[in-house]
Amino acid sequence: MKKNSKDAIVNAAISLFNSNGFSGTSIRDIAELAKVNTATIAYYFDNKLGLLEYCFTSFFEQYISKIEEAYTLIDQGAKGCLKRVVANLLHYQCEHNHLASVVYREMSIDSQVVREIMSTYSLKEKYYFQKIFEKGFEWNEFRPHSIPYLIIQLKGLLMMPYMNTHYLREVLYIFPNEPFFEQKYLKEINFWIEKTLSAEIKAKKEALI
Repeated sequence: MKKNSKDAIVNAAISLFNSNGFSGTSIRDIAELAKVNTATIAYYFDNKLGLLEYCFTSFFEQYISKIEEAYTLIDQGAKGCLKRVVANLLHYQCEHNHLASVVYREMSIDSQVVREIMSTYSLKEKYYFQKIFEKGFEWNEFRPHSIPYLIIQLKGLLMMPYMNTHYLREVLYIFPNEPFFEQKYLKEINFWIEKTLSAEIKAKKEALI
């Protein structure tokens, strides 16, 4: 077997899943693009579902590690921690924009694989987001909000560009794979953090009354 055949299979699968969808892609399609035979795919991943599960796991293992890396500095402040988490996740998704698009699209379809991912990685993500928000409330950095609704908003901001890449490109002429997008969009999410969460804004408004 080729030394890099496994990587070639994964890259081909991501490309085809992204353009044709999981159900619209065959093992033969992946094999042809990766320049391997179907037996090689079976050797590494068993079948197409195993390949999708590998993509999910690979994506979320690194995704959670980006959150954990930022969370180690939570004692320096909840707002700063949240901004580091957002910067880490946005950069990771920009670097792996095709994989992010595949994962988010397929995660919207209920399946056994998706339920397994949600019972592990999604719960870990919720744990860290919840802890950051709770610390922010406790330390008076954030104004009180419903944590589930804050997570909905934050997840929406982080996921939307990769769930609707055709809309961004064809309607808004925005390209999530470009460095300029990452810089600009990070500023927008940080603006949401300041305006929605920051207790300093509330204190300033009250001082003016």
